[in-house]
Amino acid sequence: MLTITSTVETERAARYLVQLCKHFAHKVPAEWTDEEGTARFDWGTCVMRASGGALHLEVSAPDEESLGRVRYVVTDHLERFGSRDSLVVTWSPRM
Repeated sequence: MLTITSTVETERAARYLVQLCKHFAHKVPAEWTDEEGTARFDWGTCVMRASGGALHLEVSAPDEESLGRVRYVVTDHLERFGSRDSLVVTWSPRM
């Protein structure tokens, strides 16, 4: 399983976590609280945690192509939802 992570600095981390999960829940299984959420796509999973003024994202998938698909979907949605706050998602390999 391949995994990448991102930490997006924002004082509205819980708000964005809930917004993402509610949006994804229209098409894929998703569950959430104000502090944690998970979206399960056919090609991989995104786990989200809101804490300390940041939204922590962890994307896992079985191969590079699937990882790229999940990364794209999560990045695109979060940056659009967070455009007022100029959110930028930068991914790093999990160490």
